[in-house]
Amino acid sequence: MKFYISTTGIKRVTISTTNSSAKGSTVATRRVTRRAVFPVVLLLSIVLPFLFVRIAFLVLESASACNSALDCIGWRLLGGSETSLLREELTRALVEAREGHGTNDGDYRREGSTESFNVLVNEMTTNQQDIKTFAFRTKAMLSMMELKVQSAREQESINWHFASHGVPKSLHCLCLKLAEEYAVNAMARSHLPPPEYVSRLTDPSFHHVVLLTDNVLAASVVISSTVQHSANPEKLVFHIVTDKKTYIPMNAWFAINPIKSAAVEVKGLHQYDWSHEVNVRVKEMLEIHRLIWSHYNDNLRNANFQHEGAHERSLEALTPSCLSLLNHLRIYIPELFPDLNKIVFLDEDVVVQHDTSSLWELDLNKKVVGAVVDSWCGDNCCPGKKYKDYLNFSHPIISSNFDHDRCVWLYGVNVFDLEAWRRVKITTNYHKWLKQNLNFGMELWQPGAHPPALLAFEGQVHPIDPSWHVGGLGYRPPQAHNIKMLGDAAVLHFSGPAKPWLDIGFPELRSLWNRHVNFSDKFIRKCRILG
Repeated sequence: MKFYISTTGIKRVTISTTNSSAKGSTVATRRVTRRAVFPVVLLLSIVLPFLFVRIAFLVLESASACNSALDCIGWRLLGGSETSLLREELTRALVEAREGHGTNDGDYRREGSTESFNVLVNEMTTNQQDIKTFAFRTKAMLSMMELKVQSAREQESINWHFASHGVPKSLHCLCLKLAEEYAVNAMARSHLPPPEYVSRLTDPSFHHVVLLTDNVLAASVVISSTVQHSANPEKLVFHIVTDKKTYIPMNAWFAINPIKSAAVEVKGLHQYDWSHEVNVRVKEMLEIHRLIWSHYNDNLRNANFQHEGAHERSLEALTPSCLSLLNHLRIYIPELFPDLNKIVFLDEDVVVQHDTSSLWELDLNKKVVGAVVDSWCGDNCCPGKKYKDYLNFSHPIISSNFDHDRCVWLYGVNVFDLEAWRRVKITTNYHKWLKQNLNFGMELWQPGAHPPALLAFEGQVHPIDPSWHVGGLGYRPPQAHNIKMLGDAAVLHFSGPAKPWLDIGFPELRSLWNRHVNFSDKFIRKCRILG
């Protein structure tokens, strides 16, 4: 074979082949052009590196996996069949670990739980354990991690429970400073409202707003935000009912920080002169609620929370508000204001963002209470909770009279027709349900004032527009797409444990509340109440 290459460049390659054993000589000439050679060279440049890397990988892998040459005879160049076998074996091991066949993962827990995946891999490679053992040990490790996460969540909810019901040092300081001011400053002891506003307290032409609270700072925010957004603040009359210990600081605050145009009445429970019959009924109501709370607390100690959220709901049912006198006295609003026939009720943890005149003028169609029932959070979504979250539908007296999937009406922003309340005897109906619950072993509902109120007001609720009351802002911060909804809402309700005046309040929501706090006040500054 002879090669001839042209001297003018590699444009032509001539290959000549001579067969000397033949009688004649035959010369076959083949010409290979550059256009034909180039694709072959390109293909080899792609395939050869891949083959080199693949062979190197297989050699290294087989060196660590094979115990002898015979074990590695079955290795193929591309390793397709071995990959399939490995996948099948791993899948089988994982399924067995999931279903618990053959070996109990508790056995691996007793051997000592592995907290690090890297440690687990090192142990498996060092001891040369099989894939099945690896799957079971991985399952045991993940199970232990799940238990730790669940325990941490429960501990977090307990910490939230305690943090949400303690009195912050700053608020305690504010009450003490105001009480001192009440003792030394005659203006702080001024009777509220001033004499020129006294006639407004029972005048039906004014808009009467009621608050039952022992939180001075929260009451100031509710009133300040309501007045700020009112088209006619001179038509507003605020009635604050508080307990005996808070009466002095509450009166001092509104006496030295008068609200322009609007009238503010501050009255302590000790200043009411109720009849003996009413006093007996109030004491009976509080005692039944205390018994329900104690019964629920005893059952809770032995409870095993199997599903997510049960622990939080149970703790919520045992909040101090379930035993709060001011909380339970909502059902006695007609007795608190015997000369009024209509009121707007606001909770202490709300911020008003719109004029409330249209709420006051709302026609209730002969119903007793106007409240948000329908959803502002979308279809098939309750803005509060459902009846099944408050009532025990395993009891026939509840399941036969109520729908477990109904949305509850919300407390916090309500219009009450007190004349209709007295006519249909809501308070009497409330007491009947309390006694029935007592007779049925206190199993009809969870502790709190809202469950028996749902029963007592049955058929007497007039739904109002959902934008009037956006609640639940103390449970979780809103999603980004709901921020606009907060701006459009007439009233924001920080219902839930994360109140805006607490350290656990959500920072992204606290500004909506802080904008109505008078941070220039000397008592606010002294007590270091910061925004």
